[in-house]
Amino acid sequence: MGSREPARKSFYIVQSFTSGRDGVRMDAPVEARTEAAARRIAERLSARKSSVIAFERTGDISSGDFDEPRVLVSYGNMDGEGPDSLPF
Repeated sequence: MGSREPARKSFYIVQSFTSGRDGVRMDAPVEARTEAAARRIAERLSARKSSVIAFERTGDISSGDFDEPRVLVSYGNMDGEGPDSLPF
């Protein structure tokens, strides 16, 4: 019998942010089934949210071993510049 490879899976997450008097807050993340769906959700949310980012995480959920997130698309901006300024 061969060794078992880790069960790696890609997760597509859309994270939106809302600006208010108290600053920027993260909304509840939305999981999409595919990359294309994540991109569509992010585009729709961008019409009413201050910032939206869709990203992919690939890894093994049972071990917690994940690759670095890959940004698929982003709309709007945060107080800083670029993905490094996001509050997560």
